[in-house]
Amino acid sequence: MNWLHSIARIATMATITAAGLLCPAPALAVDVAVVGLFTNKAVVQINGGPPRTLSTNQKTAEGVTLLAVERDGAVFDIEGRRHTLKMGQAQSTSTASSRASVTLAANPQGHFITDGQINGAAVRFVVDTGATLIALSSADADRIGIRYRDAPTGTVNTANGTAMAWRVRLDTVRVGDISLNNIDALVMENQSMPVLLGMSFLNRMEMKRDGQSMVLTKRF
Repeated sequence: MNWLHSIARIATMATITAAGLLCPAPALAVDVAVVGLFTNKAVVQINGGPPRTLSTNQKTAEGVTLLAVERDGAVFDIEGRRHTLKMGQAQSTSTASSRASVTLAANPQGHFITDGQINGAAVRFVVDTGATLIALSSADADRIGIRYRDAPTGTVNTANGTAMAWRVRLDTVRVGDISLNNIDALVMENQSMPVLLGMSFLNRMEMKRDGQSMVLTKRF
């Protein structure tokens, strides 16, 4: 089927390197990314700077206070607003625009991984600009409750060989404060794979990478 020919490197995780993909983003007041967690301490990057360790109730010059450390995340007061960030997640505050945005931190392998939601169910995304669509395994689709068996089908070539795939539409996709509706996606059968955050979501973002941080800002 024609739509299958548009799926590029669907099983390959890619980091953003092409300058043409990096669009200017609004000026950001404070960016906070969580890169490490310890008992009553969190390692953070603020505004793309070097990692620094904060203790509970410690406040930085940028107006960031660590309120609490949880099992898989930390709670902050950022310029008077409370935010809970998971490991590898980040939060942006903007004084120049009311558009929703989120800042992601790269893992040691250079991949941008973040928690999010599909149709209200929790997932972990890997940003992949080489994937035309959001892509997820049939196991994740079954867990989320996506009815894909009656959707258009075909086969795609992956790193593990040929796999059956279904073209579906997701009701909602959420990353941080960004939520989009009616997003095209691909369900792949019996694939051991992360959920790839492909261009059907990313092409509605302004993307800016600065070192180990990436800012996504909703365009429309």
